[in-house]
Amino acid sequence: MTDDTIRINEVGLRDGLQSQSRHLTLDERLRLATSLMEAGLTSLEIGSFVSPRAVPQMAGTGELIAALKQPDGVHLSALIPNMKGYELARAAGIGTVAVVVSATETMNLKNINMSLEQTLEVARGIIARGKAEGVKVQAYLAVAFECPFEGPTPRETVLSQAAQLAEWGAHEIVIADTIGAANPAAVRGLMDALVVAHGSGRLACHFHDTRAMGLANVFAAIESGVRQFDSSVGGLGGCPFAPGAKGNVATEDVVMLCEQMGFATGVDMPALLRSVELVSELIGTAQGGRAHDWLSRNAA
Repeated sequence: MTDDTIRINEVGLRDGLQSQSRHLTLDERLRLATSLMEAGLTSLEIGSFVSPRAVPQMAGTGELIAALKQPDGVHLSALIPNMKGYELARAAGIGTVAVVVSATETMNLKNINMSLEQTLEVARGIIARGKAEGVKVQAYLAVAFECPFEGPTPRETVLSQAAQLAEWGAHEIVIADTIGAANPAAVRGLMDALVVAHGSGRLACHFHDTRAMGLANVFAAIESGVRQFDSSVGGLGGCPFAPGAKGNVATEDVVMLCEQMGFATGVDMPALLRSVELVSELIGTAQGGRAHDWLSRNAA
């Protein structure tokens, strides 16, 4: 990836759909995944390998992968909670797995009923096994800017945890603004420091649009040198700890920002807008980023 290219990691199929009350069938998820690939998205978080009792929206992720006609150059990842999830992902043919560590003690306890130390140990084991088996591990640092229980997350906490994950050998460290509490100045300060410590190629960002600053935070991270971002088609998603808030920053908004700044994303905007229409149809409610109406009128 060159410095004038930005990689969009589409997370609507996992982070977007898992918060929806309407559970899509495997065929519907397959239609959406195919649509997104046809729009030129080459990095997709296809689902997760978690208990279907806990997250029924993600049931059958292995079957989805088996049914998917994956073009050359398309890379799939999946969220895993533990080593059993890792093994299920590997059996399904996944070459990139994502593990999540919340930066604060309370968030880990409330979210997954594990301490921060326990969560880090799980991540350490998965990273080590991934390295041994040639599997890429994306290590997410959740609530990297603010925790809904402990308040603002100290920058030094995130820097220390990122350094630990890097030392263990995480392929990519993803800084996640889980509840959408970041602002551009905070993003610039943290990402500047992380780029100095680890290089921009090892870093990615995951922003939510809770306070209408998602796109501004993407811009701030770009200015720091980050070239890899998560986003969700139509802004699909949400966070149980930020009720009523917008979800992930919308893929069409991020693509628009990057392309108008002169970066290449490889995404076909008209085709992406068709994917937004499809997901709106499938879940039964209109979706779309902040620029969706303008893009629908003006995208060539």
